[in-house]
Amino acid sequence: MPKITAPTIAAHRARTRERIMEAVDALIQSQGIDRISMTDVAGAAGITRTALYNYFPDKPALLLAFTEQINNAFVERYRQELPSGVSCARRLSAFVRLQLEGIVKHPHPPAAELGASLGPDAYQRLADHVAPMQRLLSEILEEGASTGEFDPLPAHATAGLTLSMVGSQRIPLVQGEADLDRTHALITRFTLRGLGVPTETVDTVVPKPAAESGQA
Repeated sequence: MPKITAPTIAAHRARTRERIMEAVDALIQSQGIDRISMTDVAGAAGITRTALYNYFPDKPALLLAFTEQINNAFVERYRQELPSGVSCARRLSAFVRLQLEGIVKHPHPPAAELGASLGPDAYQRLADHVAPMQRLLSEILEEGASTGEFDPLPAHATAGLTLSMVGSQRIPLVQGEADLDRTHALITRFTLRGLGVPTETVDTVVPKPAAESGQA
């Protein structure tokens, strides 16, 4: 029987699960999603492989749990950090910023790439896990359209396009080829202008990137 390192069994399991998630985080960053194994994760977490299987039956289940944890943390952080009573444009800007910061902090493949490496069933389950983020952005777009702040474009499709722009900057950000502030400004400004927000309003939400300030 494994040694209990917490006051209760439930607390012990929670602590062990946290170590497992931390191990997955570190291994994906150092080895990549395809190369990590359950043995690697168990070793990095300081538990036996048998103990790991008591928490997750296989690698897809482990990665799904990890992805869900990151997505839930993002949604919770967004709801906590976004001030109330601000415009939808500012909420959209904050959403984009948090997405980009998440990429820098957790430079892992997006759900589509994870799904491709794990198979179609896992991809669908991953898509279900990331859906709350797209719904969160859709809510901002719908509210902006209802108040006249944004043009009334299809919210779900527009949210998907915006997230695609964010995802397109994953590799440049992770490899240090793109600046976080500049990327945030470019995506936010492009999105807001596409939603019909006047340039003068966009300028109050997020300034032009420094390199563009002097351009006409």
